[in-house]
Amino acid sequence: MKKRRNAKPDFIKEDPWRVFRIMAEFVDGFDVLSKVGPAITIFGSARTPAEHPMYKLAVRTAYLLSKEGYSIITGGGPGIMEAANKGAKLAKGQSVGLNIELPHEQKPNPYINTLLNFHYFFCRKVMFVKYARAFVIFPGGFGTLDEFFESITLVQTKRIGRFPVILVGRKYWRGMLGWLKGVVLEEGCINQDDYDAFQIVDKPQEVVDIIKKFYRKNNWADLQDVN
Repeated sequence: MKKRRNAKPDFIKEDPWRVFRIMAEFVDGFDVLSKVGPAITIFGSARTPAEHPMYKLAVRTAYLLSKEGYSIITGGGPGIMEAANKGAKLAKGQSVGLNIELPHEQKPNPYINTLLNFHYFFCRKVMFVKYARAFVIFPGGFGTLDEFFESITLVQTKRIGRFPVILVGRKYWRGMLGWLKGVVLEEGCINQDDYDAFQIVDKPQEVVDIIKKFYRKNNWADLQDVN
């Protein structure tokens, strides 16, 4: 049978129903994550092997943060995400994975004790931010960069209150930071306060110290969705 020339594409009929799936992802996410307590979201490459120094650094960082009473939230996959969930589990802490459905199927890592699966990236990204007291960002690719820039954009535009955004690994990030400072800041596309919205460290204990210092001076409740 020939397709009618003026037939409407299927998505015209399907899109309104997608709203219900989107709503379900938000409801499930808010319900589960509201119960995990104070949390730190850790980002980084899915491609980092277990023998890599950054993998071991992520394990140690998550371990120390868990011992401080924080739940650890990751994207639920391999690499740095796995390392962070492993560190949380070793510390007997809350290890949360927000897994995403991808064409090549990202399988959740085995160190997660609270798992949520998402179909929509934007729903998942809301969950990363909503319940995080800080973002800790290890070396990674486009996804990691997206999460870093979104977090500092939300702070810059005052959609959320300022909170610790910490890059780990000076050697990895210095090229990007040089461009931000030498080109983006120099051209006036951001100001110094925007550039100061994040910090960079090399050691796990430095991550812990920055977060502890920040919350000695700031009340978490005052930082929630300012708009």
